[in-house]
Amino acid sequence: MESMTLTGLLKHVAEKFPSHRAISISGKFDITHARLHDLIERAASQLVSAGVQHGDVVALTFPNTIEFVIMFLAVIRVRATAAPLNSAYMAEEFEFYLSDSESKLLITAKEGNEAAQAAASKLKIPHITVTLPEADSDIAFSPAPPESNLQSASEIVNDPSDIGLFLHTSGTTSRPKGVPLSQLNLVSSVNNIKSVYKLCDSDSTVIVLPLFHVHGLMAGLLSSLGAGASVTLPSAGRFSGTTFWSDMKKYNATWYTAVPTIHQILLDRHLSKPESEYPKLRFIRSCSAALAPSVMARLEEAFGAPVLEAYAMTEATHLMASNPLPEDGPHIPGSVGKPVGQEMAILNENGVVQGPNAKGEVCIRGPNVTKGYKNNPEANKSAFQFGWFHTGDVGYLDSDGYLHLVGRIKELINRGGEKISPIEVDAVLVSHPEIAQAVAFGVPDDKYGEEINCAVIPREGSNIDEAEVMRFCKKNLAAFKVPKKVFMTESLPKTASGKIQRRLVAEHFLAQISTAKVPKFGA
Repeated sequence: MESMTLTGLLKHVAEKFPSHRAISISGKFDITHARLHDLIERAASQLVSAGVQHGDVVALTFPNTIEFVIMFLAVIRVRATAAPLNSAYMAEEFEFYLSDSESKLLITAKEGNEAAQAAASKLKIPHITVTLPEADSDIAFSPAPPESNLQSASEIVNDPSDIGLFLHTSGTTSRPKGVPLSQLNLVSSVNNIKSVYKLCDSDSTVIVLPLFHVHGLMAGLLSSLGAGASVTLPSAGRFSGTTFWSDMKKYNATWYTAVPTIHQILLDRHLSKPESEYPKLRFIRSCSAALAPSVMARLEEAFGAPVLEAYAMTEATHLMASNPLPEDGPHIPGSVGKPVGQEMAILNENGVVQGPNAKGEVCIRGPNVTKGYKNNPEANKSAFQFGWFHTGDVGYLDSDGYLHLVGRIKELINRGGEKISPIEVDAVLVSHPEIAQAVAFGVPDDKYGEEINCAVIPREGSNIDEAEVMRFCKKNLAAFKVPKKVFMTESLPKTASGKIQRRLVAEHFLAQISTAKVPKFGA
């Protein structure tokens, strides 16, 4: 049974690679796999003393710190459920997430979090802070729990069905849905990620994505720890373009995973302030949003490593499909690769499996997939049909089994009956040498029902204007796909995890036009 839990896998790693570096806090200290295991067990015993019980939900809001890693794994170890939350939320947001998850305890860094504490206090949820001052000290709780027996957690046996992680989707509808993920979901996903990228004890990465989001947590942190590999947490507790490459070199990184926004920041930095040399990486991974083929080509040229685009979502405990390492097959620009460790099919609206190159809804099933949304029978009814989990994405599998995404079902632009993929328009826009980022989106239109608009961030120092963008689109896109209006801008609204959501972008730019009819998105 232990082999079917994340806690069991990490215990096995600590026994197999005890003296290998597990986590480095950049410029401060390193922690080995054996020491990490010991810290987790001790913190777990303190949680037991603090009254945390099997099935309790414990909310955690931290920057990317060693304290978060220890407490996250300690919560899971005592058969409770960890609910990581973005520390930048406002009090009302914390209130929604804390009550929706039915959290019994809030844990923060020593500095605390005013908004989270205000929400917890209103909901009568107790709050504790934790800190690990030095590598060889114990994790200190405040207020300290009653004297704890440091062996009390050792008797607890984890079960594959234990709900270890509770996250909310950043979905395209208005109200986030709660996603419970079991120990079996977690270990299945970690093993899938390890296998497709051949992660092993000699690998090393720098965490650039927030650990309250499934991408950074699963692909960056837990898959590395589950492979006996090492991770480095930036000293600032979050991604910094100025320290990224020095950390990568200092800690002998072999790969990194990021969202396209961060790849773009690193590319822009490469153009303005290139490093004297870049580390030799096995691969670079991109996920959580479409990576335009032109950006992929620029990344590979700049950093000299294959860029592997992947496809993932919270409900699948992150990974669903990925392009393979070069030794295992080609990686195809514009494709998110082949399914990894799960079944995948393209279904039509009647649940009939489609053949190669036929578009339909991407559906999956496997041990990494959630059993269902929390307290949301309506969402479960539409997501679980015909024996498959429905992702809400439209795509097709080519004759080699590679998945190509067309877009979210709700984000496809229906212009007078012509369905337009915004991903395709984005890719054309960012292939212009003077465009740094671009997002296409649908807007209400009296004549066509929907019309296409786009927002464009020019490259630094560029004088590109709306007319040039339109000219370029007319040259490279069918007439009905050419955006009707171009918004030139310096920034785009993003979600906390760095995703650009078309719904947010559309609302943001349409609100700037007083006469526009702002569409009502979501349920």
